[in-house]
Amino acid sequence: MTVTDRCAGCGACLLTCPTHAIRPDGGSLYVLAELCTGCLECIDVCPVDAIDETTSSHGGAL
Repeated sequence: MTVTDRCAGCGACLLTCPTHAIRPDGGSLYVLAELCTGCLECIDVCPVDAIDETTSSHGGAL
């Protein structure tokens, strides 16, 4: 999963992720690709549609 610049930093995805693949890093969030199962719950809960269903070997900064 990757996130566009529309991310408002609300943390809804962080709280929703069942595998805790989304982690805080300073003032932003990032996805641990190795923990992400692709369940899409983060996409469903994002109020600003900031998360894209794409993959990255290093995860995506939120």
